[in-house]
Amino acid sequence: MAGHSLAGILELPTGSIQRFAVFAHCFTCTKDLKAIVHISRQLAHRGVAVLRFDFTGLGESGGIFRNTSFQDNMDDVRAAVSFLVRNYEPPRLLVGHSLGGAAVLAVAEAMDFVETVATIATPSTTQPLATTLSRLNPDIETAGQGEVEIGGRRYVITKQMIETLRRFDLPLAIRQLTKQLMIFSSPRDETISFDHAVNMLTWSGGPASLINLRDADHLLVNHPRHAPFIAHHLSP
Repeated sequence: MAGHSLAGILELPTGSIQRFAVFAHCFTCTKDLKAIVHISRQLAHRGVAVLRFDFTGLGESGGIFRNTSFQDNMDDVRAAVSFLVRNYEPPRLLVGHSLGGAAVLAVAEAMDFVETVATIATPSTTQPLATTLSRLNPDIETAGQGEVEIGGRRYVITKQMIETLRRFDLPLAIRQLTKQLMIFSSPRDETISFDHAVNMLTWSGGPASLINLRDADHLLVNHPRHAPFIAHHLSP
């Protein structure tokens, strides 16, 4: 987030606040993804204040997406956490969807005040995304950048972005994590297989639980019950 602002929305409970949380969205998504909005509001209804934000270059945040990498995602999570620390209180819960889940896994252990990390449809390693992006447009590797279509929109992906995903050792971060880890995953997710959730459960260095979302799709759009179900499990 160096040199630019990140946009975020803080969902506040109407009553007393039990704790604060940060919610990181998926690759090329935004804070306004329906599932994120619904889960955040369900958590707020249960006393959890949730800061959902846009990663650099996406949604209403500043910066240029093609110039970012997974390292920037991690820095953006740290910036969102710092905002709460400075202006409210340290978040005890970090939540991430898909690659956003990988980003919170990568930074959580260094934050003493974080008690729980929750991942939703999250990969256990960042390498498959690099492989997928490279396959979608080989020019990324040969020319240094190229366009890919994701969710009906086109994005410029750089070789640096892919190389950062290839290099990052997410399994090591999971093994070093001593926080409570809550893994939400669906066997019917066609984007991130259930095997990734099993891997995280096996590798986790601390207490971990795997919560089956049953027939959920990757973006959690096919059944409205998933948001209150997830919020129920994450509530104090």
